[in-house]
Amino acid sequence: MELSIIYDKLRFEEKELYDKATNRGITTHLMDAKPISFSTDINQNNTINGDIFLQRCLSHYRGLYITYCLEFLKHRVINNYDVNEICGNKLKTSLILAKSEIPSPKTYFTFSAESFKELTNKLGFPLVLKPLVGSWGRGVFPIRNEEMVNIIMEMREENDSAFSRIYYVQEMINRPPRDIRCIVAGDQIITAVYRYSAINEWRTNVARGGHTGLAPITKDLEDIVIKASNTVGGGILGVDVMEDEDKGFVVHEINSNVEFRGASQVSQVDIANSMIEYVLTVFKK
Repeated sequence: MELSIIYDKLRFEEKELYDKATNRGITTHLMDAKPISFSTDINQNNTINGDIFLQRCLSHYRGLYITYCLEFLKHRVINNYDVNEICGNKLKTSLILAKSEIPSPKTYFTFSAESFKELTNKLGFPLVLKPLVGSWGRGVFPIRNEEMVNIIMEMREENDSAFSRIYYVQEMINRPPRDIRCIVAGDQIITAVYRYSAINEWRTNVARGGHTGLAPITKDLEDIVIKASNTVGGGILGVDVMEDEDKGFVVHEINSNVEFRGASQVSQVDIANSMIEYVLTVFKK
């Protein structure tokens, strides 16, 4: 098997995946996405190295459309275009989770500043506002009063992005100051870790200074996480879960390009090696 790991920023994760693959005797390439070009010529597949590709681009849209082009050229990509497209858009993820009756926060979508304000007045506070596309907790705000609503409206209206006119609002889950990051490969949870908020920080992202601790993989957690993973198409995913005091586990996000540096610091499992094992399983099918 010849494996290509596509990246646009070489992080801890890509280096670990490369090392674990080469240690197993797999011919592995680290392929920078930025110089790659494609055309409509189907014969171009002779110039792309790899029997199977791990798409690890930090830029969602760059990775998404590179995946589409590779699949056009009949290459196998983990994760595939459909999975990337669903998980990269929080609105689509929420609707698909709801359709499959997977517990998740109540979520509302509105498409103008005026309707956003009406929605918050109707629902009351606190609420959570998230961007449709994004990671590391960027653009995620707790909304605790009308003043915050007005600030967000003003900020969004000054932004030329089309996504700024789409408001994705969730109920605020009554949870401990942590969530659970489950790293999934196929039908298996590789590891689960608690992500604890940093001091004076509401978000639990490790990129925001949060820290991790090992979390137990209970039967209830495994059931909801694997069901959520399969619902969006499966592959190598990060399924993020909160512990609601009344509802139990709720899935609030699924990542198709999961980072695992923080998890690797506490996990008893070699995460990168387990991912490569999954790649081998896919290749042999």
